[in-house]
Amino acid sequence: MFTVTEIFQSDYRVKGSKFLGYIHPVSDIREAENVMDSVKNEHPTATHHCYAYLIDPNEPAEFANDDGEPAGTAGLPILNALRSSRLINVVLIVVRYYGGTKLGKAGLIEAYGETARLTIRNSDPKKIIPIQTFIIEYDYSLQNQIDKLKNDINLIELNAEYTESVKVNYGCPLEELQKLEGHLKAFRHLLKHFESGEKSFHILK
Repeated sequence: MFTVTEIFQSDYRVKGSKFLGYIHPVSDIREAENVMDSVKNEHPTATHHCYAYLIDPNEPAEFANDDGEPAGTAGLPILNALRSSRLINVVLIVVRYYGGTKLGKAGLIEAYGETARLTIRNSDPKKIIPIQTFIIEYDYSLQNQIDKLKNDINLIELNAEYTESVKVNYGCPLEELQKLEGHLKAFRHLLKHFESGEKSFHILK
């Protein structure tokens, strides 16, 4: 799966109609709706503001909106472009200014889909990994074992505190979770503290 960390856009024109594509990073449905409202405010005279979003790498939620275009001709082609590119935690909006010539259903599907694909091609996708977070606290004497664990499981260090002991918040890729539990059994009793957190995600730079 992939996501974007910046806003990207595109411009596509066919038979006098202008289609403007915008892709934004979002973390939840409310943020996607806020982005949609913002784009509508930027283009108050546009004929249509169609969009789709895919959110949450752990439990994906998706939505598509045709905003008055014939059903399935706008929001769904945008959503399919996101699916094909394996993008998540994004909203992609296509703003249309009608040019006076009707495109027909097939033409609309092509125009909205192509605008979405062009917007994605203009973007800079980053890999996103679903993770399970957990916190461990341990004495410095266990550092070698912890380092080996990090290398074996590809743990992601989210933050750490180094005082009299070490307290680290890690992210474990979900596909490695069972492997982590097996490795931890060997020395979990030696940890000062272990706390399982929430499912989340990590974006690779």
